[in-house]
Amino acid sequence: MRKMVLSILVENTAGVLSRVSGLFSRRGYNIDSLTVGETENPAFSRMTVVVNGEEQILEQIRNQLQKLEDIVEIKELHSEESVCRELILVKVQAGESERKDVIAVADIFRAKIVDVAKESLMIELTGNQAKIDAFINLLDGFKILEIVRTGITGLPRGSGDIADYV
Repeated sequence: MRKMVLSILVENTAGVLSRVSGLFSRRGYNIDSLTVGETENPAFSRMTVVVNGEEQILEQIRNQLQKLEDIVEIKELHSEESVCRELILVKVQAGESERKDVIAVADIFRAKIVDVAKESLMIELTGNQAKIDAFINLLDGFKILEIVRTGITGLPRGSGDIADYV
């Protein structure tokens, strides 16, 4: 089994997300992570889809995606040839006695404190999946009240862009 990260350029039309996600659900494939956003050209959106599977299944997913009419381009993002990041927001219970310790952990990871309440802190961190996981592991001794992760998003390294598709 291997993890595949796909960067998919799609036409920014109504229903495109439903058609892409529907392709996965109809075939019983699980999406580990999905992020979508408009590109610098409002006619296009970029989806980053993370899936796990055997090589044959991953190839089948890619082939099926290429058949969808809204798909402009599909690139697999290999770790050595791309930059992938994830955003996490974590709300941690932190009274006066825990506050300094939680802030110290956040500082180690260059995370930002984005909200302070009497009994909690909200922390924002951006990084690769390993960094995010390590951060969560270091918070193990504290009570995590809420956590949300955006999922992976990424682009291939280099100067290429979507100009050829505009």
